[in-house]
Order: sequence, then structure tokens, then C-alpha cells
Amino acid sequence: MDQQDLKLSKKLIFSYKKRLEKEILDRSTKLRMPQNKFEEIINNNNELINLKKALEDLEMESETRNKV
Repeated sequence: MDQQDLKLSKKLIFSYKKRLEKEILDRSTKLRMPQNKFEEIINNNNELINLKKALEDLEMESETRNKV
């Protein structure tokens, strides 16, 4: 994967992660859930956890490629 592919992947994953967080926030607001509850949902959501991990992995790969 070249540097441009890494940047595009990070951008797409970050965008999807933000949309998912917004969807959780919007639904929680409609359900009138307390703020601490939807923050807990966001922090414990498996898909969001995997997206954060993917972003971290891409960032590490990007840093590794920049050093070479």
C-alpha cells in the first residue's frame, strides 16, 4: 500500500467512524438517553473499537513508511 492509499484509507475510515458516532448520538438524543449512557455506548461499541484500531494501525504503518 503506498502513501496515497494509506491517506485515502485513513480518511474513509475516519469519515465512517464519525458518521457512526453521529448516528449513535442522534438516536440517543431521540430516545432522550442521558449523555453518560450514549458516551458509554460509543466507547463500548465493537465496530467503533475496530475502526479506532484500524486507524491506529494505518497511522503506525504511515509513520513506518515515512521513516524509510
